[in-house]
Amino acid sequence: MFDYLRSSYDFGEQFTAKTVFQTKDIEYGGLGGTMTDYWLDPAGRLWCPHYRDTHTFEEIPEDDERYNDKTRFLNFEWIPTGKHGKYTLHEITKYIEIYPAEWKGKWEDWPRLRLHFKRGIMQDYENITGR
Repeated sequence: MFDYLRSSYDFGEQFTAKTVFQTKDIEYGGLGGTMTDYWLDPAGRLWCPHYRDTHTFEEIPEDDERYNDKTRFLNFEWIPTGKHGKYTLHEITKYIEIYPAEWKGKWEDWPRLRLHFKRGIMQDYENITGR
């Protein structure tokens, strides 16, 4: 699995602004991607979605027709609270590698960038295509 990084930052001709990239490097602990959508703003700040308090859940009582008495498992229902998720600054300090989500060509020529973040703000980047 991987994560998506949607970028509004101008990386130059080969990496057009507002391009969708993939990466497996954002999460710590060797997770290697959780299919999260991150956003890099024009100032180089990395943002991550959070869905806290957007849903709650309610247990389904045994006398309810929706209750699954065969497995006695997943007998709850997710209930929207009406609140929307929010993007917050993702304060990572590390290097990550990104590459376009869609590429038509040889994998050896796949454009790649290495981004350096400090507390969620990109410090610099390097084109590492072909290395």
